[in-house]
Amino acid sequence: MNLGKKLKELRKSYGLTQEKLADALGISRVNYTRYETDKARPDYETLILLADFFDVTTDYLLGRKEY
Repeated sequence: MNLGKKLKELRKSYGLTQEKLADALGISRVNYTRYETDKARPDYETLILLADFFDVTTDYLLGRKEY
């Protein structure tokens, strides 16, 4: 599963809209939408924010195995 699909799945499991999640993270909805549609990749800091928000590892978001 790619990053965009994982983000969408996680967001929906939390019952959030893209706008509400973007607001909670302090980023624009447009940028967040680009992450979900794989049209852009989050920078390092945003990737960490997403992982912390969803209580997952960055490795999980990036599709790497957890050790």
